[in-house]
Amino acid sequence: MPIEIPTDLTPELVPLSWLIGTWEGTGRLGAGEADSEHFAQRVIFGTNGLPYLHYSAESWLTDEDGTKLRPLSLETGFWALDRKLNDADGGPGLIPADIVPALTTADDVEKLRNEDGGFDLTATIVHPGGIAELYYGQIKGPQIQLTTDLVMRGAQSKQYDAATRIFGLVNGDLFWRWDVAAAGKPLEAHASAILKKTA
Repeated sequence: MPIEIPTDLTPELVPLSWLIGTWEGTGRLGAGEADSEHFAQRVIFGTNGLPYLHYSAESWLTDEDGTKLRPLSLETGFWALDRKLNDADGGPGLIPADIVPALTTADDVEKLRNEDGGFDLTATIVHPGGIAELYYGQIKGPQIQLTTDLVMRGAQSKQYDAATRIFGLVNGDLFWRWDVAAAGKPLEAHASAILKKTA
């Protein structure tokens, strides 16, 4: 399945362009053992002309046949190439950016390529229950690896210490796995899924 790159995409999102769209599918909690619970998920990666992707994921517990039983969780966030910000970038808050993007050509983006041949990546993901994750990692072609640099928890939040996430495009499908260190346990399998692009 060829990857289509939108013609109006800001250049630094080109390495992330294969994620853009709506993905739906099913997965398993934990390491996917026979007795682990099933879930359905819809993931959306979108863009609004700024140099980041907006990410949202909504999940539901299901029975073995895929019938939705109840909502499971919702998360949202922002994914971008990890680079030094400058006057062409907006923020903080509503402080406007310069009109032109910080990186205007493919050559500008290519200068960000790391020693492994990929691009450094950052993702900020927010969860219900007063939890936010800051991930750093790498995108290399259709593969992404992320590790938390920081997990922020509110005073009443459940314990959650660290996480890793991997994503890969395999025959047009989005495969992902999420490992979590929480509740006093070390990093272990939390969930995984296979999603198909629907839009």
